[in-house]
Amino acid sequence: MMKNIARYSIASLVMASSLAFAAAHSEGPMVKAMDQDVANGVVSASLVKAAENGWLVVHRTDAAMKPGPVVGYAPLRRGDNYDVAAILQESVAPGDMLMLMVHAETGGTATGVFEYTLGATEDGPIRVDDALVMQVITAK
Repeated sequence: MMKNIARYSIASLVMASSLAFAAAHSEGPMVKAMDQDVANGVVSASLVKAAENGWLVVHRTDAAMKPGPVVGYAPLRRGDNYDVAAILQESVAPGDMLMLMVHAETGGTATGVFEYTLGATEDGPIRVDDALVMQVITAK
């Protein structure tokens, strides 16, 4: 009887951990990042999940939470992308808010070339349920 209970407990544990692993890896597109020091000219996301190849785009933003001008970007592969670093193309001061957003690699004239400009459709933002896939951070 004890052996059957032990087998059942181990089987339950394996099943529960498998379900937890599947749930963690089945989330849709997302960006995970924290407030960070950008004095080195780089902003990073610890994890970006992308449904297709695309871009992690760094926009300026403010308390209104609207995406502003692009100040950096980095390529993404479909799937999980860890420690994604975007080189900033202009100065960012401590206290500036940055919106790290997932953009597609579609609609442009060249694959592998970031072609988006604010409001354009080329390499534009990804939306899930009409919401932008992004994370806002504050530069330190």
